[in-house]
Amino acid sequence: MKRIAKNGKETKKVFEKVCGQDWMNEEFRKVMETGKKSLDQCMLELGGMLAESIMHWDREQVSGKDYRPMNGYQKWGAQKGSIYLGDQKLKIKRPRLRRDGQEQLLESYEKMKHPGEFSEALLTAALRGMSARKYEETVLGVGEKFGISPTSVSTRLIEATGRKLKLLRERSLKKFNLFALFLDTVHRGKDAFIVALGIDIKGQKQVLGFWEGATENKEICKCLLSDLESRDLKLDKSVLFVTDGGIGMIRTLKDRYRDDLLHQRCTIHKDRNIQRHLPKKYRDEAHRRYRNALDLNSYADAKDELNGFECWLREINESAADSLLEAKEALLTLHRLRVPALLRVTLHSTNPIESLFSTVRHCEKNIKRYWGSKMSQRWLAAVALNAENNFRTIKGFNSIEQTVQRIKEIPTQKQPKRIQILKAA
Repeated sequence: MKRIAKNGKETKKVFEKVCGQDWMNEEFRKVMETGKKSLDQCMLELGGMLAESIMHWDREQVSGKDYRPMNGYQKWGAQKGSIYLGDQKLKIKRPRLRRDGQEQLLESYEKMKHPGEFSEALLTAALRGMSARKYEETVLGVGEKFGISPTSVSTRLIEATGRKLKLLRERSLKKFNLFALFLDTVHRGKDAFIVALGIDIKGQKQVLGFWEGATENKEICKCLLSDLESRDLKLDKSVLFVTDGGIGMIRTLKDRYRDDLLHQRCTIHKDRNIQRHLPKKYRDEAHRRYRNALDLNSYADAKDELNGFECWLREINESAADSLLEAKEALLTLHRLRVPALLRVTLHSTNPIESLFSTVRHCEKNIKRYWGSKMSQRWLAAVALNAENNFRTIKGFNSIEQTVQRIKEIPTQKQPKRIQILKAA
């Protein structure tokens, strides 16, 4: 305790020597009266003093301690400037230096002035759902030393999100060993963005890219796949595609891969589609029969149960039965590949990419209007890359390599309109 008390007294003496007794008394009084808000302001002022001291020391190392020229350098007073302490902008007085009549910025000032880290911190805060117009009062506080305005906040956000968009568009996918590709559409304003989320053979998820269009259609999906391949992503017949019932995406995949296509329809979306055709009194029973069939591990057993479910539906609603028949084989792709039940938890639906869309909606909830396509793309890229930080290895990833091997064993040549069923090992 004596040592702690001694250290506290020594620290107080240092502050008094640096800042002056009167300043210290006044600041301590403010802290006692108004609490943490004044303490934060006090810490910023101390940080500004320390920064100015560092810059004065830096200048003395270059030009000496007096005002006579040294090595061509000459001190030249001081002027107003600004630096970043953490994620906050702070006004200071920066010492000036000249050489041969030309202004020379101090290395210490240039480093503390760099806004990159501030922009990233600001973007992180904004992605948590914070309105940029309230950033000044909620994060930075009020004070003359802050040079932050709503306009400068917006400028920093544009810079930061622009870098994210460029990174997502240009990063190479050559080293991403793709196992499964989720495709789905998120609507933002009047535009549709088809997004690609990949899972590699180690069970790691990554946002691979997106493409913007007026609607979800065949051409937009083609452009997205072409973009992924231009960045060296391998899209061969061994890739498992997981989609909802979007007609444009399904037609694109069928035209591209024909009988070699490995396509898993989202079982959750199909369940909802069937439910919409039925009267309410039949919906619980329909859901139970549908899930019982898909929870079976054997392809043959699951198909028999779905056939029975289809017959039951036809007695109630022909359209519901036709909806099931249209996607029956695509619903059983994982069963045909004998994918273990734990791995099927991730692959049987578009939930992984729907989770990403949920993050998009949360992070952008305070954006009231998208000012053009560029802004939409910048924010979608920023949110997608931010979401990647929370991605986890999928359940059952240990079974992926075994599943890939089974896919490779599927014969290349297939008879038209026939489904190749893997033989039991």
